[in-house]
Amino acid sequence: MARTAIIGAGVIGLTLAHQLARRGDEVVVLDQRRPGAGASIGNAGWVTPSLSVPVAAPGLVWTSIKWMADPNSPLYIKPRLDPSFIRWLLSFMWHCREENFQASSQALLDLSRGTNEAFDDLQEQGVSFEMSEAGLMMLAFDEDLLDHHLEMSPDLSTIGYMKLRRLSRAETHEMEPALSRDVAGAIYAQDDRHVHPASFIDGLVTSLREAGVEIKSETRVDGFEKHGREVGALQTNKGRIEADRFVIAAGAWTGKLAKKAGFYLPIEAGKGYSITIDNPSLKLKYPLDLLDVRAAVTPFGNQLRFAGTMELSGINLKYRKNRVETIWRNAHRYLRERVTGDRMRSWVGMRPMTPDGVPVLGRMPGSDNLYVATGHQMLGVTLAATTAIAMAKLMNGEDPGFNLAPFDPLRFA
Repeated sequence: MARTAIIGAGVIGLTLAHQLARRGDEVVVLDQRRPGAGASIGNAGWVTPSLSVPVAAPGLVWTSIKWMADPNSPLYIKPRLDPSFIRWLLSFMWHCREENFQASSQALLDLSRGTNEAFDDLQEQGVSFEMSEAGLMMLAFDEDLLDHHLEMSPDLSTIGYMKLRRLSRAETHEMEPALSRDVAGAIYAQDDRHVHPASFIDGLVTSLREAGVEIKSETRVDGFEKHGREVGALQTNKGRIEADRFVIAAGAWTGKLAKKAGFYLPIEAGKGYSITIDNPSLKLKYPLDLLDVRAAVTPFGNQLRFAGTMELSGINLKYRKNRVETIWRNAHRYLRERVTGDRMRSWVGMRPMTPDGVPVLGRMPGSDNLYVATGHQMLGVTLAATTAIAMAKLMNGEDPGFNLAPFDPLRFA
């Protein structure tokens, strides 16, 4: 039985811990804050293979330049003379080419294969969390945008999913009466789902502790004790942690941790915001992908969550009120009325972004027992369960069932 230490208690680290514990590993998970405190708890909660495309897309460079001049745009880039960020940004721009987009999309689609079955399996194994199988509605004010988005969408039939369905204006409003009459139509992804992020994190933590997995909160990794090609222990603010294998799954902080271990990983923090309303006055049947403004609205039981924006400003949790106000204002353009409720809470978190839009999964170059699992951009929840399965197989010398080469950390060496 191997002892595995996982750095990071977000959805990636916790689902991987669950997979390894099921296989008989002794697992310890540590986080510098608490489980789910990064990007995992305040997001839209989407489980959406239909959106298995990288952020680096054709045409995005010029669109981003236009957005940068608009303070209310979905994108904000803070100017900074940081060589590593400039290098990341140039690499991101290079990956916006069509051929890179197609290759990255195929890799993400491969990793999405079996997503719903993996979530069903988690529940069958006793992980309790709130999940809806309502699907996802992608909305726009312009029918041309809907047609373009449908054209750019991945072929879900290759992974056994229903094809995306284009809805007319009348069909859209019949399915979701809460929408504004300005919405021109929709694309409906029937096989998509959504989970309540907090319930998912809580369910995983409860299940892991019942299985004997140790979860250490407020535990900061200060260094790695290396002996040749192997890591022997972690140096933390709460003492040494020894293990046979180590995994860095620390989201936006993974690049800094990899540097402490002697490796380079270009992980940029992509900050996002959300607003959650308790007992909302407007009830939605479906989660909504607002294509014109790059925002999301998700119903969770007695809550409604608005989420969105992409902010590249480095690793920080600085709260920018104007970004939240932009999400709130833009989202209401799609709704028939202003939403009120009992309580409104705002949240900010950082997504781990790679320049090619593909996660980093595998063994660190030059190491025999240090692994990494990060860089899932806005698909962390979607890809968490399948990432855990693929990583558990890789770490135990098994065939993951698809080509992991596009995810190899070596591509950044």
